[in-house]
Amino acid sequence: MRKRLSEIQRSDIFSHATNLSYMPKWGVLLIDMLLALIAYVVSYMISQSLVNYKIASGNMLPIWEQAGIVMAVQLMFFWVFHTYSGILRFSTFVDASKVVFAVVAAALTPAAINSIVRHTADRSMLLNSVLYTYMFVAIVLLVVWRVTIKLSFEYMSHHSPGIRPVMIYGTQSAGLAIAKMLNSSMDSPYRPVGFIADSADNVKHEMLGMKVYVKNDNIIRLLRAKEVQDVIISPLKMKQINLAKDLSIFLDNNIRILTTPYFSDFNESDNEEQNKKKIGSIEAIKVEDLLERPEIHINTENVRHVISDKVVMVTGAAGSIGSEIVRQVSKFNPRLVVLAEIAESPLHDLSLDLNKQYPDIHYARVITDVRNREMLREVFEEYHPHVIFHAAAYKHVPLMEEYPTQAILANVLGTKNVADLAVENGAERFVMISTDKAVNPTNVMGASKRIAEIYVQSLFRKLSAKNDHVTKFITTRFGNVLGSNGSVVPFFKKQIAAGGPVTVTHPDIIRYFMTIPEASCLVLEASTLGNGGEIFCFDMGAPVKIADLAKNMIRLAGFQPGRDIQIVYTGLRPGEKLYEELLNQKELTMPTANEKIMVANVRENDYDKMSKLIDDLIRSAQKGLAFPSVKLMKQIVPEYQSRNSIYEQLDK
Repeated sequence: MRKRLSEIQRSDIFSHATNLSYMPKWGVLLIDMLLALIAYVVSYMISQSLVNYKIASGNMLPIWEQAGIVMAVQLMFFWVFHTYSGILRFSTFVDASKVVFAVVAAALTPAAINSIVRHTADRSMLLNSVLYTYMFVAIVLLVVWRVTIKLSFEYMSHHSPGIRPVMIYGTQSAGLAIAKMLNSSMDSPYRPVGFIADSADNVKHEMLGMKVYVKNDNIIRLLRAKEVQDVIISPLKMKQINLAKDLSIFLDNNIRILTTPYFSDFNESDNEEQNKKKIGSIEAIKVEDLLERPEIHINTENVRHVISDKVVMVTGAAGSIGSEIVRQVSKFNPRLVVLAEIAESPLHDLSLDLNKQYPDIHYARVITDVRNREMLREVFEEYHPHVIFHAAAYKHVPLMEEYPTQAILANVLGTKNVADLAVENGAERFVMISTDKAVNPTNVMGASKRIAEIYVQSLFRKLSAKNDHVTKFITTRFGNVLGSNGSVVPFFKKQIAAGGPVTVTHPDIIRYFMTIPEASCLVLEASTLGNGGEIFCFDMGAPVKIADLAKNMIRLAGFQPGRDIQIVYTGLRPGEKLYEELLNQKELTMPTANEKIMVANVRENDYDKMSKLIDDLIRSAQKGLAFPSVKLMKQIVPEYQSRNSIYEQLDK
């Protein structure tokens, strides 16, 4: 029998009922009046059996006239108290109170009139025993009907196909608000069945009719018993706990962690459409939430001073870092933002987003190639940028190992062109986006970025030796960016979505990570700190093991690593090393006003000597000479030692 009931519950028998529209107000009022009439008839019958009705009803109005008077008064008080205005499935104590007040008023008012008539005309219009009995019977019928509707819809919604039982992690106001909204929304696929608390303090209490459970070793067994596969945590709770540590008990047991947008409370005054959007925004927490990185604070006044009312140019503007820099710059009221990009479609998409997000900011879209000096010269002569953020680059290590000449042309020649034109046109600041792979490089990409660093540094030193008022060249150096185009996170996501396997090059490989907004904010801050020639290194926090990152991403997707989705180790790729360094061993750092940004004391290079070598390197690359070009790179960057690459023979 139980099995049969369970099958009925899981069928679609309730699915249409839970999707019904709300009953109109006139429909609620009509049913309320029908129940009130039934209550009056029942009260009349009870009174007949309890008293001698023939004697008691002498000189009174006929029964149907009495009923008509009471119903008219009841209708008036239903209107006065708006008992029909609420949605029955969401009935609350307030709605029940309105019904009680309306019925009591409808019973006592005729009783009062009846008393006045009896004292003035020496007769009674109505029988008081019927009125008092009606007051009790009507309240019971009207309240029970509302409670029945509410409980029926709750039952049907909880047992409809596709409904997922969830626990709310946290017992503060935000957690309560989430539970209330989930209970009241008929469009949400989630239904709360309890709360989870960090300690045993509140375990004996119930909240919103649901029990509070403590997070301990037994919590997983309890979740399994209640068929809970998702736990929802509010943004407020996420800030109060150690996510990686406190959520591991759920992630390790294949329990998905969901969170809501950043709002302090669900507003019950919001309209239905607003509440639907909030419920629809519940999603799985992101892997970057588990990195335990503290919030970044920058000196916005310094940034505003550098950016406000200035023409700002961003190369590689439609890339992951470039587009975020554009968005960050747009917050500081620039006169114009020049979006320099070679990729047509991403630039078009970016400009559409920017025009919608920052309608008051002026943007100039420019299709150009940093490798083509004449194309760039036209851009500089037309817009005369004050501040340049140079983010255009080739960055994929294995590909650049295959095509070293292209890495040189994009990363070295491209940087040289933008830097030289910045000087020619009197730009105030040039900020270059570099990488931790430029430190003790083991691959072509890292070496090409290191050569670009050397060029802009030595250029600034040569210029500043003759004139104090020259373009300030500033370099920012940081590690991998979570979610950037081609990075490991979106790659893993695609593999997980395809059912695996997830490929990791080596079980011990580690990397430093930052989020895109975090890196972009620090780039803006560094642009205000530099006096020229500095290389700024960012505090990347603790390195992350890529294998652990893959496991966490699999768990966040609701799967079990090694069981649902396999992790396969493929071996280090050409030019790849197990760990990246933010500073050369011979380099030291000095602190800045921002504790997240440090200045690297790097060796100085002579511009004339470096410029000649770099020109030779570019000419070699333009001829497509791979080995001679890489050999020249090793001459410019002596610490460049190839690893797992065909160019290792050049080190011998």
